[in-house]
Amino acid sequence: MTHFSNLKPKKVLFIATRQIGDVLVTTPLISKARELWPDAEFHFLGYRGKLEMLKGNPDIAQVIETSDRPGFGEYLSLFNRLFQRYDLAFVTQPSDRAYLYGLVSAFHRVGVLGGHPQGKQSKATDKSNRQNAWKKFICMHTVDVDYFSQHVIAEKLRLLEVFFRNPLELFSKPIKVTPPIGEALTPVIAGELTQPYVVIHPGPLTAYKRWPLAYWQKIITYLAKRGFQVVLSASPSKQDLQLNHDIFSLLEDSIRKQVINTAGKLSIPQAGSLLRAASLYIGVDTSITHLAAACNTPTITLFGATPPTNFGPWPNGFFGDQPYQLRARSQTVGNITILQGPGECVPCRKAGCLDRADSYSECLDLLEPTQVIDAIEKVLGQP
Repeated sequence: MTHFSNLKPKKVLFIATRQIGDVLVTTPLISKARELWPDAEFHFLGYRGKLEMLKGNPDIAQVIETSDRPGFGEYLSLFNRLFQRYDLAFVTQPSDRAYLYGLVSAFHRVGVLGGHPQGKQSKATDKSNRQNAWKKFICMHTVDVDYFSQHVIAEKLRLLEVFFRNPLELFSKPIKVTPPIGEALTPVIAGELTQPYVVIHPGPLTAYKRWPLAYWQKIITYLAKRGFQVVLSASPSKQDLQLNHDIFSLLEDSIRKQVINTAGKLSIPQAGSLLRAASLYIGVDTSITHLAAACNTPTITLFGATPPTNFGPWPNGFFGDQPYQLRARSQTVGNITILQGPGECVPCRKAGCLDRADSYSECLDLLEPTQVIDAIEKVLGQP
C-alpha cells in the first residue's frame, strides 16, 4: 500500500448520500481525520433531511444538502458549487452518484467499494467488479465492504489507512460515535415525564426488521408494572405512526396511562436529549438505536437479518475494530446488548425470509419476549 502520510489537505469533503444512520456512523472517521489534520476545513455532503445527526458537530464547518433524486438544474447548481473546491473527498458509500460527487469536487479521493449483499461469488459479483474498476481508478485508496465480518465503523476508519505510516494506529485509541447536540424537549412531553422511563423505538425503515406487535405489548406491560414510564418513539413516516398507534391500541387502559407516544413529535437532537435521560432504550435495527448507543444510554436491540458484526450499534469507547460475534442469541459489549432469534440462517443479510422489503423474518418472530425481559433484568436488575 502506498502511503500519503505527508498529505496535508486544507479543505476536505465527506460524502454520505444515504440514511441518517449512515451519516452518524461516519463521525468516528471525521474525529480521526481531525486528529490527523487539526487545521483543515471539513464539509459534509448528504441528502436533505438526513443530516440532523451532525447538528453541533465541532469538526464540520459546513453542511451541503442535496435531494436524493436531483433534477438537472439542481445537479448543475451542485456541481458548480463543488467543482474542484476540495483537496480530498471521502466517499463513504459505494454508489455511483457518491463517487461522481467525489470526482467533481476534489483533487484526491478515497472511497468504499460495494460487493454482493450476501458476500457470494457470482455473475453479480463480476458485474460489481466491473462497476468498481472506474472507482478504483479515480481513488488513491479504496476499502471493500464486507457485510459479514467488517464493522461499518471500521470500514469508514480504514479509508484513513493510506494517511498513516502505521495503519494499526487507527484502532489504538477508544473509538467513539459523536451524537448531535441535544435540543430541549417540547414543554408538553417534558411535563409528562414524571418518573424513570424507558424509550422504545419499534419502527424500522423496512417491514422485515419488525418485531411482532403482541411482543411489544408484553414488554411495555412488563415495564409499566415495574413502575417505569414507557416512551414510544417513531419517525414522522406514516408507517411508523401507524405501527405505534397499533401497539398503543393493544394496551390495557391501566398500562396506557404509563405510556407517552412521542411518534413524529421529536427532532433528532430532541430524541438525543430524551435518550440521554432514559434508564434504558429498546429498539430494532434502525438509526435511532445507533443514536441511543452514541448517547451512552443502556441499549437492547433486536437483530434479525442484519449481521451485528457489520451494523451493530457501536459501544462507545470500544478499543479495536470488531465488538461483536456474527451469531449469538445474546451478546453484551459495554452497555449494548444485541439479541438475535434462532436459526442456522441467522444472519442472512437478505430482506427477510422472502428477500423483499415487505417480508416477514422468522428469526424475529421466534425471538420471544422472555428473552428480551431477561436482558432488561440484567440491565435494570430484578423487579
